[in-house]
Amino acid sequence: MKALKGLFLPLLVLLTAGWCAAAAPIEDGSRLWLRLDTVDGGGSTARISGVAGVAMTELQTYWQGGPVVLRQQKGLPREGYTIRSQGGKTVISAAGKVGLFYGASHLLRLQATGQPCEGLDISEAPFYDLRILDHWDNPNGTCERGFAGRSIFFDPDPARIAMYARANASVGINGTVLNNVNAKPEALSAASLEKARSIADQLRPYGIRVYLSINFASPIRLGGLKTADPLDAGVIRWWKAKVDEIYRLIPDFGGFLVKANSEGEPGPQDFGRTHADGANMLADILRPHKGIVMWRAFVYKPQSSDRANQACEEFMPLDGRFRDNVVIQIKNGPVDFQPREPYSPLFTALRHTSAMVEFQLTQEYLGAANHLVYLAPLWQEFFSFVPPGSLRAMAGVANIGDDVNWCGHHFAQANWYAFGRTAWNPSLTPEAIATEWLAQTFDLREASLRDPLLGVMLDSREAAVSYMMPLGLHHIFAGNHHYGPEPWYSPRGLRADWTPPYYHRADSVGLGFDRTLKGSANVAQYPDSLARLYNDIETCPENLLAWFHHVPWDHRMKSGRTFWDELCRKYDEGVREARRFLSVWDAMEPCIDARRFGEVQRKLRIQARDAVWWRDACLLYFQTFSQRPIPPDVEHPVHNLDEMMRFKIRISMYENPESGYTK
Repeated sequence: MKALKGLFLPLLVLLTAGWCAAAAPIEDGSRLWLRLDTVDGGGSTARISGVAGVAMTELQTYWQGGPVVLRQQKGLPREGYTIRSQGGKTVISAAGKVGLFYGASHLLRLQATGQPCEGLDISEAPFYDLRILDHWDNPNGTCERGFAGRSIFFDPDPARIAMYARANASVGINGTVLNNVNAKPEALSAASLEKARSIADQLRPYGIRVYLSINFASPIRLGGLKTADPLDAGVIRWWKAKVDEIYRLIPDFGGFLVKANSEGEPGPQDFGRTHADGANMLADILRPHKGIVMWRAFVYKPQSSDRANQACEEFMPLDGRFRDNVVIQIKNGPVDFQPREPYSPLFTALRHTSAMVEFQLTQEYLGAANHLVYLAPLWQEFFSFVPPGSLRAMAGVANIGDDVNWCGHHFAQANWYAFGRTAWNPSLTPEAIATEWLAQTFDLREASLRDPLLGVMLDSREAAVSYMMPLGLHHIFAGNHHYGPEPWYSPRGLRADWTPPYYHRADSVGLGFDRTLKGSANVAQYPDSLARLYNDIETCPENLLAWFHHVPWDHRMKSGRTFWDELCRKYDEGVREARRFLSVWDAMEPCIDARRFGEVQRKLRIQARDAVWWRDACLLYFQTFSQRPIPPDVEHPVHNLDEMMRFKIRISMYENPESGYTK
């Protein structure tokens, strides 16, 4: 069916080109999904009445319908709203101004997507109270794992920050962590706090609270103390003074995000204390100000056991010992934002501690800003195992920089949009969210034009898994970056869990990490029903097979093929899908403005080329262990293994995908 779509799409577009703009104006992506034209050069104040504020400004500028009344009303949820058609007017009611903006955004979204704006009776409230973007931005203006330029907070442009605030609030995001979780002590310096105050002032009208990542050793490095022991009275006094200083500048400051005792970052364990000791000390100081501590569970150290086990091993003994204003922030998977992972078992293991999920919007392991990978299906997969109601909040590692189009890839904007919409309502389907985004971003409301691109978006994550790491493979990326494949990368002296062989464990017998009860026993961290499922190679889902099992090359798959043959076909399917995505986009040229069409086309060509790179490098390398031929009906590699092993990319290309490749 996908092949047939590819054949008929160009003809379909030609037949329906009359629905496309004859000469679409050139666009650069800077307006994101907020592309409504202004009304009468700025709107009519006679059309909008009621509570003044950013909601009124938004409607005055962009609303094209009849009269709208903004009304504050007691008894509604704090950020919720209602929209009702009453007596020839549209009445938006909310408890406060932020809820009114959310309601105005909903009404404008209906207008932008071509939905009916009459006869409305809508009532909404956010599922999560905390819907937070984490920026991994550094004091020097760079962004760690950032593929869209430099930090927008380094030298803040008021117009850019205002647009950032509008975009976030339009999808319900209400929090921003301004700096990298690998925090520098200077994040709490007077100069940095003054900059944070200025940004907070600009975000506040849109209901967005500011948070900061902190370095746990700040009392030593910034305060000149001899220790950062969380139980030391002098350390506690230092933190109290610092927190008081922050709240004098930013009265609605949200709190701290902390990465401690992981990847060399300092933490309470450096002083013989626990994660609970460190988190609770900060929580007690923040409590009078109604602040929170988001304490990351991404912890791992060099050791002989399974890295996937470490979060549970460290945090389960502390379950129930954290203050109620501490939230354990857990990555969706147990290793590190892989294209596919099982969910982190810590989510279902913690019973007496608040938890929040950390997703990643910036595609650190999914082709950076080169590959089109729509992430909402990944999040839906996660929520099929971890009920949204079991979590307190959602956080997303931002993919935003100072590039004109904000995210480095026009389609990467969809992940920012989808994160906000999912955090507001996790029951929204990836299809519904992508449909909204395509209508607003590319004016694709007609199903015959929209659906081929919608299909690309919905298929893109699975395609990336197929051409990168199918059937449960994970973390086989090149050294020094997380962009391309180097399953052979294992320099002498490097800690094992920073090398791909630690994860794929290829040998003459098979491929994959044995996490069964006979291996690392990672399966035992999951609920009994899943533990039994994952522990048995015959019942383990095939898309996680090499995650939980060292799979023999001749293991018989459900298709009847051997594991080796299935692996070859999966890689080849991924390549074919990447090529199909390009053909779908090529056929859309009559309907997309020239600049955005050309920029996306260049990215899709890179993606198709990268898919071949992944397939060839991995199959040729694993073939040295399997000693089996590539099936004749699978496209054979176009490269040689020695060529693949010499192939490198510039680090600048990883950070800026337009800079190209080198050998």
